[in-house]
Amino acid sequence: MTTASSPGVQRYLPWLVGLVLFMEQLDSTIVNTAVPTMARSLGVTPLSLKAIVTSYILALAIGIPVSGWLADRFGTRKVFTAAVAIFTVASIMCGLALNAPMLVVARILQGLGAAMMTPVGRLAIVRTFPRSQLLDKMNFVIIPALIGPLLGPTVGGLIVHWWSWREIFFVNVPVGIAALWMIRHHMPDYRSDAPRPLDVTGLILFCSGAALLSWLLEVFGEHRLDAAASTLLLLLSFALLGAYAWHANRSAAPLLNLRLFKVRTFRVSVGGGLLTRLGIGGLPFLLPLFYQLGLGFPAWQSGLLMAPSAVAAMVVKALAPHLLRRFGYRRMLTVNTVFMGVVIGLFALVDRSTPIAVIVALAFLVGSANSIQFSSMNSLAFADIDDRSSSMANTIASSMQQLSMSFGLACGSLLAGWYLGGLPQTDQVAVIQALHAALLTLGAATIVSSLSFWALKPTDGHALIDKSAAPVGTREPASN
Repeated sequence: MTTASSPGVQRYLPWLVGLVLFMEQLDSTIVNTAVPTMARSLGVTPLSLKAIVTSYILALAIGIPVSGWLADRFGTRKVFTAAVAIFTVASIMCGLALNAPMLVVARILQGLGAAMMTPVGRLAIVRTFPRSQLLDKMNFVIIPALIGPLLGPTVGGLIVHWWSWREIFFVNVPVGIAALWMIRHHMPDYRSDAPRPLDVTGLILFCSGAALLSWLLEVFGEHRLDAAASTLLLLLSFALLGAYAWHANRSAAPLLNLRLFKVRTFRVSVGGGLLTRLGIGGLPFLLPLFYQLGLGFPAWQSGLLMAPSAVAAMVVKALAPHLLRRFGYRRMLTVNTVFMGVVIGLFALVDRSTPIAVIVALAFLVGSANSIQFSSMNSLAFADIDDRSSSMANTIASSMQQLSMSFGLACGSLLAGWYLGGLPQTDQVAVIQALHAALLTLGAATIVSSLSFWALKPTDGHALIDKSAAPVGTREPASN
């Protein structure tokens, strides 16, 4: 059994987790630039193909809550190995799919594999490194996760330009094989001495409520249901999630322990992160559509216009720990969230006469803000969590992150469809106006979400930026 003290684990574990997160996040957006091409190939409209994107992200959100229980019972190494293997095989299935329904099914399987990769990898990082190193290690690991969704449209656009859309799924195969080799040599095997029982009731309530809500957001954009049916199903989804909250507060071993939200830093990080991701979650889907359907760029050029965001994430990543140590979590998260919302709104000024240099500059600013935002939120979630609760905290944070990204993508598509009305998606002027309005709405929502970070105290997160702070597990959580 590999342990955290084994030679090479602390050196190579961040690389392993970063590689797997890169593969998972790359796949979540690599199809975005290819959507118009895939739509033509499969004989459907581009906006209707968002099911291929949302089904993957939704499967992540549904599968993540179980991953924590699996890791506690079977160990991080076995679960991580199985997850990467499932993800790799499902990628091959996506590339071989013959129609949209087959592709959606394969994407769901992909998402379930990814659902076990993301939280288990982060859990291994949290349990391997002391609290004083957690910010730097999380910052290192989050960069591949940021580059993945930003680079995905670029890679997807180039592949579609030179080959076919099917090849975009095969890029995961060599990465998956490399990850499996690294897992065998460098993945620690953490497990619980007394694993909790699986909360089947909570699993049914939470997953059904989350799935129904996300599906409703999708079909609202296509107007498949009348207002009465939509309202009833929306109320049902809220009722299921409310029933889960009632159940979780009375269960000795809930699927997601909502009592952790009493910890202020965790509550603000996860809650504020959910609101912020709702605002920016639609960007990886909307921008490629804006570039191709609105501005008339080919897929390869649309993909390249997403690349500056990835470059910015790499450039700015080294600054995040220094900025947090200089200004603190509260000030950085508040100011950066407002800045990010403003930049998103500035995309509404882009039209066919806008110089490419301006678009590149805006993309660079978005990538910079994303890098700081996610490095800050992901590390702050564990600032005051003790070691006994780290697995559950990681599961909740990962679940809320994926749910918010799924809802953000669905909301972005819903806004675009709403503002477009019944006009054809081939009308460039109408598409530009609709996406301008959607981007302004997303930017405003992001700015409003900055208010959630005012609940932080100036000293919150000090344990993460103080090199002399105690390791994870030696402090009790702050609950006020």
